[in-house]
Amino acid sequence: MSSSDTMIRVTTLPELPSRPADAHKGVFGRVSVVAGSRGMAGAACLSGVAALRSGAGLVTVASAESIIPVIASYEPSYLTVPLKEDEAGRISGASLAAIVSLLLSSKAGVIGPGLGRSPQLNDVVINVYRRTPVPMVVDADGLNVLANSGQDITRSSLAGYRVLTPHPGEFARLTGKTTVEIAADRENLAWQFAKTHGVVLVLKGAGTVVTDGERLAINTTGNAGMATGGTGDVLSGVIAALMAQGLDPFAAAQLGVHVHGLAGDLAATEHSQMGMIASDVVRSLGRAWKTFGAA
Repeated sequence: MSSSDTMIRVTTLPELPSRPADAHKGVFGRVSVVAGSRGMAGAACLSGVAALRSGAGLVTVASAESIIPVIASYEPSYLTVPLKEDEAGRISGASLAAIVSLLLSSKAGVIGPGLGRSPQLNDVVINVYRRTPVPMVVDADGLNVLANSGQDITRSSLAGYRVLTPHPGEFARLTGKTTVEIAADRENLAWQFAKTHGVVLVLKGAGTVVTDGERLAINTTGNAGMATGGTGDVLSGVIAALMAQGLDPFAAAQLGVHVHGLAGDLAATEHSQMGMIASDVVRSLGRAWKTFGAA
């Protein structure tokens, strides 16, 4: 990440990752998704399928062992890894070594969707965030851990790139500001946060802001129908898949947000903004990539 004090506005989209005709699945990267808990298996499913629908060569979804059958039955195209869980069906601290091992075998990861909250999870997420040298999207409950940890969340020298994807409420918790203050100064607050902490920040909402503390882009796709549970889980999988295919984290976030919104627009055309749900966005990703120019 650059330490420049000048904000560079980016208005052109990155090119799609190349897909050589003689490629095999290893060329397109492995994504590992650490997500879900009892009652929130859907978050893991949505993120995992979104990564597959965004070109990742191999996706593994790791979650609490009791809900793995649900996750596995949702989509046969990803792998699953059962993790030790606590009495409430949340990933336990005993799973840390397995999670780190899985992430180290991957090109990119996702952590946070549907994890729930517990002291053990706090330790798992902080350890993974600070020490795992793999590019990673941190979303949902992963962001809540960072906000409540009381620790410096600046990316350490041991960590790979981090893409944080908060909605305004999560960003308020991360910054200590109110959602009103954030709404009044979205671009500058996002840019300063990314610059200070050495991360890519995706501040979701109408005109999603994507910044790495030097470059800043404003998204133009998407609609109010995407304000429904699970669409953020979809976005996390899309961005991770693009990083796994070799895009730098800012480019992956910018392109991922654009195509995610485009899929939402296509879903709204078919189902209406009122009637669309997150899985409609996943099902529209293929058409969105084709619309954008993918073969």
